[in-house]
Amino acid sequence: MKFDTPATTNPIDQLKVIGRPTDRIDGPLKTTGTAPYANDRHDVAPNQAYGYVVVAGIAKGRVTAIDTSRARAAPRVLAVVTAQNAGPLGKGIFNVAALLAGPEVQHYHQAVGLVVAETFEQARSAAGLVRLDYELAPGAFDLSTASASAVKPKDGSSGPADAAVGDFAGAFAKAPVTLDATYTTPDQSHAMMEPHATVAVWEGDRLTVWTSNQMINWSAGDLARALGIAREKVRLVSPFVGGGFGGKLFLRADVLLAALGARATNRAVRVALPRPLMANNTTHRPATIQRIRIGCRRNGKIIAIGHESWSGNLPGGAAETAVNQTRLLYAGANRMTATRLAVLDLPEGSAMRAPGEASGMMALEIAMDEMAEKVGMDPVKFRVLNDTQEDPEKPGRPFSQRQLVKCLELGAERFAWNRRNPRPGRVRDGRWLVGMGMAAAFRNNLVTRSAARVRLDNRGVLTVETDMTDIGTGSYTIIAQTAAETMGLPLEKVAVRLGDSTFPVSCGSGGQWGGNNSTAGVYAACMKLRDAVAEKAGLDPAQAVFADGQVRGGDRRLALADIAGDAGLVAEDHIEYGDLDKRYQQSTFGAHFVEAAVDAATCEIRIRRMLAVCAAGRILNPKSARSQVIGAMTMGVGAALMEALEVDKRRGFFVNHDLASYEVPVHADIPHQEVIFLDETDPISSPMKAKGVGELGICGVAAAVANAVYNATGVRVRDYPITLDKLLHGLPA
Repeated sequence: MKFDTPATTNPIDQLKVIGRPTDRIDGPLKTTGTAPYANDRHDVAPNQAYGYVVVAGIAKGRVTAIDTSRARAAPRVLAVVTAQNAGPLGKGIFNVAALLAGPEVQHYHQAVGLVVAETFEQARSAAGLVRLDYELAPGAFDLSTASASAVKPKDGSSGPADAAVGDFAGAFAKAPVTLDATYTTPDQSHAMMEPHATVAVWEGDRLTVWTSNQMINWSAGDLARALGIAREKVRLVSPFVGGGFGGKLFLRADVLLAALGARATNRAVRVALPRPLMANNTTHRPATIQRIRIGCRRNGKIIAIGHESWSGNLPGGAAETAVNQTRLLYAGANRMTATRLAVLDLPEGSAMRAPGEASGMMALEIAMDEMAEKVGMDPVKFRVLNDTQEDPEKPGRPFSQRQLVKCLELGAERFAWNRRNPRPGRVRDGRWLVGMGMAAAFRNNLVTRSAARVRLDNRGVLTVETDMTDIGTGSYTIIAQTAAETMGLPLEKVAVRLGDSTFPVSCGSGGQWGGNNSTAGVYAACMKLRDAVAEKAGLDPAQAVFADGQVRGGDRRLALADIAGDAGLVAEDHIEYGDLDKRYQQSTFGAHFVEAAVDAATCEIRIRRMLAVCAAGRILNPKSARSQVIGAMTMGVGAALMEALEVDKRRGFFVNHDLASYEVPVHADIPHQEVIFLDETDPISSPMKAKGVGELGICGVAAAVANAVYNATGVRVRDYPITLDKLLHGLPA
């Protein structure tokens, strides 16, 4: 199905199933502990052995010698795999560093080997007997130092590294009111609940891996490239993912090493990365240094806005695109954004929930509050004043939908923003200093091809197959809702099969593109099946009505089960987009409001209230969408107050690489969270008229917290996270 004109009325608009707050159809499996996550797959192959990863103890250099003799002689060890005996390995297109190092070491905890034994404990014990000798090389581990040698990276899929409109420097120099401030965000870890884990088995020259992965097609392709085998020889299965946040977008070391261990032993091999390896061995959100300059007229109108960002990565890695939202969020005739990338020999920086915007808005939305204070305006009104209904870098190119102002104004009303004292440090509740803060939310809507196959059987059951993944977002349910709505079936008559590379290639889960695109692909397949059903029934497809498990035309009414017959009916199709995303800027918008209290003696920060108002197209399932947004809001609190991977700048690794010392919010940290979805459809986005929402919910939250803390205390912190030591010096007497 080609989608190249805006959607008109279609079967999804019936809203009999779509748009309803529906319980997850996979919920019973997850709440009873029977959902088959990767490391639980004892059922997929008999006689499984266990692999334990051996990792580098240096950040940069060479392995000069590996002595595996003691490990091989350890009880019930089956094999020790290193680069010396793994055979030739190719490099996938999505990883920067090699997944199996040797002799070069590119980052700390890079995998250098795998010990396979009959039990996990035996593999772990033997792995400690592998001796590694190194030749250490000097490395760069400090972004603040390396930023001086940072360079302009190549333009990427998210846009050019640099962009300019008008005369920013001249307009900023002449502006009556200016702000020039620098903000920093730290390295962050995905910290998902489920570890990276894989079970691998070879059957002749064919490999099957059961793993935890967000993008089935990407990773199956990269695994084939790494092993030097044909893509059709690899099957990757990932029906349930216990959290990813971008950390499981790409192939990781557990998958490749499990495959190598299985090949070396001719056994099924299970590999799970221990929690301490997940920070250094896999990927993380890179730290940033961001300079923001805003020039305004005295009435608050922005006339110049500039945003520069520095981040670091391994050679060949990408930059954190923290300036991208600034190109689209606010008006201003004179604009400048620039991205610079430094070489750092830390573990690979890559996508983490709302890459770019999450970090960028941590800075931009504090800067907007600081500027509002300088011009003497309420922060909400300042943002409303500088709204734009067209792409500010491409005048005349409209947004497909843009209800930012409504989000801001409705949020202010519901949060009782008018009760906020604009003078910081003036509101007390006993020993607590109390403040309110807010921030806008922004995240782009991305459209991409997605396919599905649907099967109708003689019981009237429709089975949907697509390699789409469910990373805790509710994919199973919204896909079932889409199929049920389109085919006129009750939800219990739809079965959904996901996460298998033998199924049609979907968009996958990431970048908040999964919900809209995967359901659009299912819709396309169902519409093709509707045509087949109508043709077999002798009805006009354009006039046929699908409802209550039947198809009707004129005075004829036939059960779908009867039309399918014993042979059943199968249809496969995909959604393919035209140029609507080029003609219109497609984005999602929101507003976050936070009330925070700060202990006047200890500077302990407590979040008291949170509200998010979101405009993100049609909400396919309000219950699971709300779950996504409150989870994102929780991550935003973590980013604001506690999350930071601490870098050992001498040896080049993240010191706090476990959940004991990498702080994340717990239940006691999070108060009641309210989420409001605007009643919005976006016919330009897809036939579903939906957009993404899972990443919008984190964008701006940290800044709203920071602005609330400032309003409570009068202390402006520009370096995240906002810890008590950064407040103590400036608390009011």
